[in-house]
Amino acid sequence: MTDRPTEETPEHAVRELTDDFDPRAPETFTSAHENYARMRRECPVAHSQTYDGFWALFRHEDVNRVLRDPDTFTTSVQNTVPKFAFTGRRPPLHLDPPEHTSYRRVINRFFTPGKMRAIHPRVREASVELLQPLIDAGYGDMSGDYARTFPAVVFAEFFNLRREQSALIKEISSHYVAAIIQVDDATVKRLSGRLYEIAQAVIDERRASPMDPAEDLTTALMQATHDGQPLPPDMVLGCVRQLLVTGMVAPSVFIGNMFVHLDRHPDLARTLRERPERIPAAVEEFLRLYGPYRGMARTARKDVVFGGRLIKAGEPIALVYTSANRDSEVFPNGEEFEFDRPNLKDHISFGGGVHSCPGAPLARIMMTVTLEEALARTEDFAVTGEVEMAKWAEWGTNKVPMRFTPARRPS
Repeated sequence: MTDRPTEETPEHAVRELTDDFDPRAPETFTSAHENYARMRRECPVAHSQTYDGFWALFRHEDVNRVLRDPDTFTTSVQNTVPKFAFTGRRPPLHLDPPEHTSYRRVINRFFTPGKMRAIHPRVREASVELLQPLIDAGYGDMSGDYARTFPAVVFAEFFNLRREQSALIKEISSHYVAAIIQVDDATVKRLSGRLYEIAQAVIDERRASPMDPAEDLTTALMQATHDGQPLPPDMVLGCVRQLLVTGMVAPSVFIGNMFVHLDRHPDLARTLRERPERIPAAVEEFLRLYGPYRGMARTARKDVVFGGRLIKAGEPIALVYTSANRDSEVFPNGEEFEFDRPNLKDHISFGGGVHSCPGAPLARIMMTVTLEEALARTEDFAVTGEVEMAKWAEWGTNKVPMRFTPARRPS
């Protein structure tokens, strides 16, 4: 693309709906990041004709500007590219402040340090339960055999669900995401309806057999109030529906990324085996390098300008976290793994601002425990076949075939 004017006013901005990139292009483990590095250099404010047309921001500064300004960029119109929220509003993500705050206040109570310490042992038990059979067999798919199932088991614990309920949610969610990728709106609506039915069944169970609202998030939402009035039942349903699904996708596509990286960097795998206390720091850097979200979106409430390009009110803007987290202006040598970056807290793998992911503490536990147990229970592992990638709007692995060499047991 040619150079753009830099004046940040609509009067001086260029209005040109070009087709700068294709979010549906086939990808390898490295190709998307190579493309995003080019986009940051050459076309950091891009427009795509795909999915009925949308803008995409690739630089950290621009993405962060949107995340920190909910007065200008709303999440209530379209919060993903492509748009797929056809079946109702789902708090808190589909609401802007202050409307979202009552829901977020309840949710935040379930991700406190104390709550995370309480669930930590059960997360570890679930990890071992799923990992050990793969290690004993000597082979398995780290994505298909582990990462797709692990979140469902953890969520069964976290939401006080029966495992068969959580497994059904995970199964339907997988087909739901596939339909979104194919822009199959009819299937998206049908499967979303099924997820609503499951959420309603959970609410009905809690109504019939109430649980302690300090221990059960669904019950807490049902009993919460705003200005002295209960939260609207349809919005509680939407919130439960959102929570049951959202946290399952990211771990499913993220976990395999860590193992591909360690396969390609055996010295790092050796370091983490010898110094397991470094695993949490490694997970944080993996989150920066391989953040799974690249289609989270906002809609401009008014005409805005980024990099000299005019974005009109009402137009969707994809926030490509996956690119922003490698921006060398914020993270020097951003394409490489480095321990102990002084500004690592600035990564936005879990978003930012009022809509930062409340489940980030639980996600970090899941990633850390997975690496701890996999490294402790093996003396070596390796990727043995082709890695298959997820498609936009997530980034990550769908298939990671691996060989495992079990650790020697003390005699």
